[in-house]
Amino acid sequence: MFQQVTLLLGLMVLGTQVWSIRYEFIDISKNLNYFVMSVEFAVFQYNEDNKDEYAYKLLRVRQSQRKRFSWMFLMDLEMGRTICKKHEEDIENCPLQEGQGEKKVRCTFLVDAIPMVTKFTLLNSTCIDK
Repeated sequence: MFQQVTLLLGLMVLGTQVWSIRYEFIDISKNLNYFVMSVEFAVFQYNEDNKDEYAYKLLRVRQSQRKRFSWMFLMDLEMGRTICKKHEEDIENCPLQEGQGEKKVRCTFLVDAIPMVTKFTLLNSTCIDK
């Protein structure tokens, strides 16, 4: 009886450890191809969902992580408000607003990628003004 209880407890502890390892996020290179594409998607989606008429562009990637055994990316981004409208071409080369119009945001995005079909889904986003 004692051996069965010990075995059961051991399996429960092992199962918990495997589960927590499987679902944790790990740091990755900011230059990883699918991460870069996920960042571009997140910034695009932010601009689409934001009510501001001006586009925001990426200023800095503060954190880059991937969920272990998946293509789910967690990113902490800093973005700035540009002088360009949302749907203008080449927002990356658009200057930032200065003075009263200057605005920066810091956002955390969770993006799920399906690389084989180049599909991205924004699972969660949280942004704060800086």
